[in-house]
Amino acid sequence: MWYILSKTLAEDAAWKFAKENNIDMVTINPSMVIGPLLQPVLNTSAAAILDFVNGAQTFPNASFGWVNVKDVANAHIQAYEIASATGRYCLVERVEHFSGVVKVLRDLYPTLPLPEKPADDKPYVPTYQVSKEKFKSLGIEYIPLEVSLKETVESLKEKKFTNF
Repeated sequence: MWYILSKTLAEDAAWKFAKENNIDMVTINPSMVIGPLLQPVLNTSAAAILDFVNGAQTFPNASFGWVNVKDVANAHIQAYEIASATGRYCLVERVEHFSGVVKVLRDLYPTLPLPEKPADDKPYVPTYQVSKEKFKSLGIEYIPLEVSLKETVESLKEKKFTNF
């Protein structure tokens, strides 16, 4: 899990530098970021959703935290503008297994050929809770996963990444 390790080490180094130089630092740590794409290229989080709507046969046996890109942008602004903002903010609207993500997509787009089964036959990876209290101190309410997934799919359609 080199990506996660590199992010953790970079943040640790930044905190050390901030402390040594008496810098007031706040970090925003989003989970899987979905929602409308601003850029013309596909990112990792949207690619996971694109695979499903373009006819993937299976879904990963994994659980991830999900957050809307607009919440991430808003959190950055609020963390900068609110003087009492401090420390780390982990942005997770909801932790959902990919089976749950597919279920939401099926409810939103019943005609899509979405995957029916996981990629392996092991028990589902469990979900977990991430506290929302600190995030709420920024005065922001999370955009629900259902809305974020719909915005993602509509953006993928608009940018002509989808097969439908």
